[in-house]
Amino acid sequence: MLGLAIGDSLGNTSESLNPDRRKALFGEITDYLANRHGGDDRGYPSDDSQLAFWTLEQLIADRGLVPESLARRFTRGRIFGMGQTVAEFLRRMNDGAPWQQCGPESPGNGALMRIAPVLFPHLRTGGRQLWADTTMAAMMTHNDLASTASCLTFVTMLWELLDMRSPPRRDWWLNRFVELMPDLEGEGRYAPRGGRFMDYAGPLWRYTQERIRWAEAEEVPTVDACNAWHSGAYLLETVPSVLLILTRYADNPEGAIIRAVNDTRDNDSVAAIVGAAVGALHGSSALPYRWRQGLSGRTAEADDGRMFELLAEARTVFWAERPADEPHSPRET
Repeated sequence: MLGLAIGDSLGNTSESLNPDRRKALFGEITDYLANRHGGDDRGYPSDDSQLAFWTLEQLIADRGLVPESLARRFTRGRIFGMGQTVAEFLRRMNDGAPWQQCGPESPGNGALMRIAPVLFPHLRTGGRQLWADTTMAAMMTHNDLASTASCLTFVTMLWELLDMRSPPRRDWWLNRFVELMPDLEGEGRYAPRGGRFMDYAGPLWRYTQERIRWAEAEEVPTVDACNAWHSGAYLLETVPSVLLILTRYADNPEGAIIRAVNDTRDNDSVAAIVGAAVGALHGSSALPYRWRQGLSGRTAEADDGRMFELLAEARTVFWAERPADEPHSPRET
């Protein structure tokens, strides 16, 4: 969760810029930039970490996922930089529609970027209901097959990363993704909206597989590869970007997040997803101290430190009292 928040905060001050334009303005970004919401160069949230930590807050309050409660939690409070899909979800909620009918059919990355905390209530139980919870939490705002399949796949990979004591092989990221996604997504029909590969039509998983294999076989620099498929907020752009960065940099948490921040367009969301993965793999202590120290911990306009309070409470509620002989032993939150 700290990796997610740090990635979001490092990226959201230069979100949506082409990487070359970002570099011309800021050079190589390795620390927080001045933020319009906070007025200084600490780490402040955008919708990525806000929605993730509001999810965690509601999970703690309900001691698990209560979908209607979570949907209503998203309607309370100002969301910084939310996308059109979440805005439409909120409109439908405020019009009184049931939460199950409020998620637009959108293959954007807005569910994937906030899905990580659904793991928390399952740390003691071995995850028997994790997949149902992931599905409900995902489709709440993005009722789309590729989005829900991506969330299920990413949560599975996070679950496995929590138990690893060293980084997986370089090819694990794509191989595991391709093992999981086809049965979940099937043969969907998605097409790129920009970049070099406009002749493609088919499922997200196959597009991602083809793009990663191309970038690796041709040894394409990360920024050039991400530019080639556009690296925006569309899943056909976000997912290949995330997996390529993790393929190449997962053994170096700082380097992985820095590449996500500097080499992609939707850099706060890509860095949030990458940050969640390297945080799960390495633990919070592997994230640079300057980033952890500089994080405001806000989830709203003026609740400094709230993230840290929620993480401490979640550890108590979902982990600290776990019987010592139960299986599964995740590392630091």
